[in-house]
Amino acid sequence: MRTLEWLIVAVLAVYAVAPGFRWRSWLPLAGLALVAAHLATENYRWQMVPLYVVVALLAALNVTRLLRGKTKPSGGWRRWAGPVAGIVAVLLLSAPPVLFPVPHLPAPGGPYKIGTVTFEWTDASRPEPNTPAPDDNRKIVVQVWYPALPGVGRMVGSITAPWLDHLSVVGPHIATYLGLPSFFLDHAVLVKTNDYFDASVDPSGGTYPVVIYSHGWNGFRDVNLDQSEALASHGYIAVAIDHPYGAMVTAFADGTVALNNPDLLPKGVSADVFQTASEAVEATYAADIRFALDQLEKINSGAIDSPLAGKLDLSRVGVYGHSTGGGATVVFCAADPRCKAALGMDPWLGPVPDAVIRAGLKQPYLAMMSQTWSTPANTAKLDTLLAANAGDSAKLTIAGTSHFDFTMLPLLTPLAPALGLKGPIDGERGMAINTAYLVAFFDHTLKGTGSVNLTGYPEVTFEAR
Repeated sequence: MRTLEWLIVAVLAVYAVAPGFRWRSWLPLAGLALVAAHLATENYRWQMVPLYVVVALLAALNVTRLLRGKTKPSGGWRRWAGPVAGIVAVLLLSAPPVLFPVPHLPAPGGPYKIGTVTFEWTDASRPEPNTPAPDDNRKIVVQVWYPALPGVGRMVGSITAPWLDHLSVVGPHIATYLGLPSFFLDHAVLVKTNDYFDASVDPSGGTYPVVIYSHGWNGFRDVNLDQSEALASHGYIAVAIDHPYGAMVTAFADGTVALNNPDLLPKGVSADVFQTASEAVEATYAADIRFALDQLEKINSGAIDSPLAGKLDLSRVGVYGHSTGGGATVVFCAADPRCKAALGMDPWLGPVPDAVIRAGLKQPYLAMMSQTWSTPANTAKLDTLLAANAGDSAKLTIAGTSHFDFTMLPLLTPLAPALGLKGPIDGERGMAINTAYLVAFFDHTLKGTGSVNLTGYPEVTFEAR
């Protein structure tokens, strides 16, 4: 909860437990003033509505009492029953904002400020089979974060970018997927990010290495925003792709929406049919990565107008992904020599063709694994890949984590473990570990600095291969 929200709760708590307090009838009026200040500065969110209503009702009731001159409490059993009931009521009223807080992004940690820009690109070489129009081509949304100078050049005021673009469209779909009411993520508009729209690129670093992120099945490009911000703050061009129809939802600028297509990973089919379908999904993800990198080359040359022109060091490109995106990372890096380093967070390797697994990767590779997610078959494929890799390889496991601890979803609610969104590890601690190893890996492989095997993280079991 935020500062004024806590103060509103504190006023109600004092009102509940202090029936003999001389100025008690004035407390709801103070609470009403705090509500007004909260709405003006911290802004409305649905979790606070019960508190708004109770404060308003108590204020109206006590104005009447003040006007009548009746401010003393009744005696007898009400002296203790009233405070007990009041505290119970305050606890119940406080539960929604406590259980569903405004997510707080960690500090990116690097020396650079962060700019961001979003692109929509259509790949004329690939048809889009997920739409009814036979002449549709594959269209993706790509967001880029980069070292920036906020307030300079093309900077639009000092406007920070939202966590989720097109929240009114995207939010209800994410909430529904999580089994929550459609309005559940309305308060995501209050998330304070660390990146600024269209800021000028910081020239102090010259050109910057590029790191591309591929999300998992039913993921979305901003589900790892903390990692994108951390990379940009440490001197990288961080790129994240929405993979339409594999993503939970992709919203385009023209108002059209691409929802996840469950038929792409069909249920109730034979193992061979499922294998063919899942290989096609990861092949599509890998083709999206390839196309995005092609477009980045055009940005760097100036063929696509962008403040990033000439600022991308495309001789140092890293790729990483979560789950399905982690498998697609292997597929892409096995085929495209532009990839110089690869990282997978709980990579789903089942759909990666056996020939690719047996041949291994030529690039350095790090597999970051949660404690509980991987299956024996997935682990066997990973071990085969690590043994076959020509580049330096390592695997680490983070104790207390589950599959979604590699994303920002644990920040949504303290109930995340019950919702299957995290393991027992503290959410912020898990995110800090993810980011530390992510940045260290790309620093080591793309910049030639530091070590991947970090100290100070007893939760991590590190195995170099």
